[in-house]
Amino acid sequence: MAKMTKGQLLNAMAEATGMSKKEVTNFFDQLTAMAYKEVKSNGEFAIPGIGKLVKMHRKERMGRNPATGETIKIAAKTVVKFRVAKAAKDSLL
Repeated sequence: MAKMTKGQLLNAMAEATGMSKKEVTNFFDQLTAMAYKEVKSNGEFAIPGIGKLVKMHRKERMGRNPATGETIKIAAKTVVKFRVAKAAKDSLL
C-alpha cells in the first residue's frame, strides 16, 4: 500500500470538510507555521488526539565511526521529537 501524498491528503480533507482545496492548503500551512513557532518559543506543540512535538536537549555522548570503528564524541544538541497521543495509540494498535 502506498503512502498518502500531500496532494491526496489535501484533496481528501477538502472533500470531507466541504472546503476548497485552497482553504485546506492555507489551513495546513498556518497549522505548520504555528507548530514551528510554538515549539521554538514554548518547547512543545500538541494536536489533541494525535500527539505533540516536543523540543528536547540531547546530552553529549560517545559513538563510533562505522567506517573505521574509531570512537568519536557526539556533541550535545537540541532535537525535536514527536510523541504519539494515548488516544491515537489505542485506536491504531
